[in-house]
Amino acid sequence: MSRAPEIDEYHRSLTPEDREICDLLVTEIERGLPEAAGKVWHAHPVWFLDGNPIVGYHRLKDAVRLMFWSGQSFAGGGLTASGTFQAAEARYLDAADVDTTALAGWLAESRLIQWDYEHIRTNRGLVKRTDF
Repeated sequence: MSRAPEIDEYHRSLTPEDREICDLLVTEIERGLPEAAGKVWHAHPVWFLDGNPIVGYHRLKDAVRLMFWSGQSFAGGGLTASGTFQAAEARYLDAADVDTTALAGWLAESRLIQWDYEHIRTNRGLVKRTDF
């Protein structure tokens, strides 16, 4: 699948250091989830499987945050809970901080473990686990 042009535009807006982190992340995400559709959603790159947000990243004030929408349910460690649903994150200050082996594991788990964020409104604000 070809990368959405708006993801490259997002990368061009970053500092060289942040761009290096995000370039590594996008490469690993596209390798680990080639069937996922990536786009800029709520101002940052996010990849979806069957309309459900799976993984994305965003430049915060102090770091680049990599977020998995269902990451709290992953068996592998290394992610920190984020928000009130099932999301979990990792933060990076440098491309050398990215553990590509751990990232590959999280990407593999993200294909199998998903909470249904796509239908959160029709489920009255509840996130339900999907079975794949």
